[in-house]
Amino acid sequence: TSNNTYEVEKTLGIEAARTTIISEIQYTMVNHGMSIDRRHVMLLSDLMTYKGEVLGITRFGLAKMKESVLMLASFEKTADHLFDAAYFGQKDSVCGVSECIIMGIPMNIGTGLFKLLHKANKEAVPPRRPLIFDNPDFHISFPS
Repeated sequence: TSNNTYEVEKTLGIEAARTTIISEIQYTMVNHGMSIDRRHVMLLSDLMTYKGEVLGITRFGLAKMKESVLMLASFEKTADHLFDAAYFGQKDSVCGVSECIIMGIPMNIGTGLFKLLHKANKEAVPPRRPLIFDNPDFHISFPS
């Protein structure tokens, strides 16, 4: 097998390229004495292949992934991206995590996802059953 993800993509398809990315990242990290949970590596490989082609985590790959000026500016060449966006009149919908962090807007992910409140009805407490020792006839008085 090849470790060239572009070759693998061209020959075997995008899923095979995704698997190659996972194995190559894991191999590299293990050889540097680092262990990363496989799920994190899988998430990264999913991000790199979700468009149907292998995209690098570079300014060129990110530009193909999403048309967000703020997200691109947060990665590299901040001033260039902002000046180009102003010159060409680009707009940003501010809906991604990076954009929301830059703008100080709470992101709708995790616990911030839900805006629904559910008012639960209180269940009726069953009446207290009488106990045998509640009857005063069974009480013993001690001399003082």
